[in-house]
Amino acid sequence: MIGVRLRTLGVMAAMVVFLAGCAETQFLIHTAKRVAQDDDTQAGSGYYKVGNPYQIDNIWYYPAEDYEYDETGIASWYGAAFHGRKTANGEDYDMNSLTAAHRTLPMPSFVRVTNLENGRSLVLKVNDRGPFAKGRIIDISKRGAQLLGFQNQGTSRVRVQILADQSRAVAARMQNRETLAQVGSPITVDKLPKASVSAETLPAPVGAELSPNVSNIPPAQTGTISNATLQPETATLITSLDAAVEQGPVSPTSIFVQAGAFGLFDNANQVRASLSPLGPVFLDQVLVNGRDLYRVRVGPLVDVDQADMILNQVIGTGYPDARIIVD
Repeated sequence: MIGVRLRTLGVMAAMVVFLAGCAETQFLIHTAKRVAQDDDTQAGSGYYKVGNPYQIDNIWYYPAEDYEYDETGIASWYGAAFHGRKTANGEDYDMNSLTAAHRTLPMPSFVRVTNLENGRSLVLKVNDRGPFAKGRIIDISKRGAQLLGFQNQGTSRVRVQILADQSRAVAARMQNRETLAQVGSPITVDKLPKASVSAETLPAPVGAELSPNVSNIPPAQTGTISNATLQPETATLITSLDAAVEQGPVSPTSIFVQAGAFGLFDNANQVRASLSPLGPVFLDQVLVNGRDLYRVRVGPLVDVDQADMILNQVIGTGYPDARIIVD
């Protein structure tokens, strides 16, 4: 009888421990989910997005993962009117952060923007769509415009270059995180636990013979990976964007309005003739991917205001893909 009671008490104790363990596991899972949600909230709850083609003011835009993007043109900036609103990829727009809006690049991606008028350059995160004013290629946060030195004038001649390695890396990380989120995992890629590995040299068993090929192998070394061993794109991901402005040389530039690039000289020459009443128009022959193209350009123009006026006239003449170019 006593033995039966002891066995019964043992079973009950085991059930209590088991249930307590289950409760603790559920508690840890819910806690991990809550922490992950809090981290996402602080990060603006953004997600990776390329998006479908879209139309604004009768102009079509085609978002794509273009890791060779390199373009010159006119930049503008946006600030208080949009501060706190959601960006196109779900982040909270902060005019004091180093971000930018672009019509077609992935969100987020990283670009280096160089102010061609003063030589300053800065790395910005693309997390929004725009600008949709004709003649602008990028819309920069207020803080970015301040650091690049064109907040007061409102616009500037710039070069925009995508940082391919960093942009690919952040795309892979965020897409993996979203895949885990879809299956309900509370763990994100950048929060995965790191295994701790140690090594210990053990004596050989009694009577065992050591192989001459392995007797001199040193024990495994333990330690941590230094930041110097990280790839550049990884280092960029684990540190926040800083406000480091690089200063480069300043070269003279000119502004043009390009009506289009044509594969046949006769077609380009006809366009040149139709635009000649607007001002000086010329053909510029270039080789692109092994193919001759003839670019039709109006200019050089005095400033951005004149370029905006000529751009509207060229578009009104029947060339909706016309754009402002800085060379």
